[in-house]
Amino acid sequence: MLARVVFLLLLALNIAAALWLWLAPAPERQRLATADPGVAVLTLLGESLASLDDASAELAAAPEPLAEPVSPQPAPATAPGFSSCIEIGPFQTQSALRQAEADLAALGQPLGNREAVERSFRGYWVYLPAFASRDRALVTARELAAAGVRDYYVVTAGDRENTISLGLFRDRANAERRQGEMRSRGYPAELSERVEEQRIYWLALRQPEPPPVDWRTLVATPNDLEASIVPCETAVAP
Repeated sequence: MLARVVFLLLLALNIAAALWLWLAPAPERQRLATADPGVAVLTLLGESLASLDDASAELAAAPEPLAEPVSPQPAPATAPGFSSCIEIGPFQTQSALRQAEADLAALGQPLGNREAVERSFRGYWVYLPAFASRDRALVTARELAAAGVRDYYVVTAGDRENTISLGLFRDRANAERRQGEMRSRGYPAELSERVEEQRIYWLALRQPEPPPVDWRTLVATPNDLEASIVPCETAVAP
């Protein structure tokens, strides 16, 4: 009987303690000071924005890294269909130029042609200077023949008229030997380089890029010719 009374008493005490703990007001927690007295409290950006009434407030986005500068790519030298101008030559005669112009019609549009003077080395010339008259030159020529001299002739026209040619030599040593031989016979032989001037011709034409055909396949003697790219603005128009 006594044990039952004690059990009921302890049960009542536990129920009363539980009710007191549940109904009693919660004590205020003491906030720790986050700064010294008189110093403003630091507020985080996120906390200040969260306290705003505006629902659109948000944290600033992190800055994006700067893109590395891109080096500009050079434009292609030529684009499909772009026209370029070339000059082909040299042609030795005007008839060869006209024939090439007809042959190269499949390559592009002829723009014109230009003329130039080509100087070519022809060797070393040994000669007797021009005499005062043709008769005097012929007398000297007969003297040479009587002395057994060969390979000579009298120039009868041009700016070397009445000159006696004693030979044209590719090698300078041979030319100097011939000159010494004639001087030893008493003739005032001279030696000079032989340079000839010849007119040559170049053909300019406009072609698409890339060209429809290789120009070398259109001309008769491609090994004697060359081609170079020229500005279309300077090409001679017909």
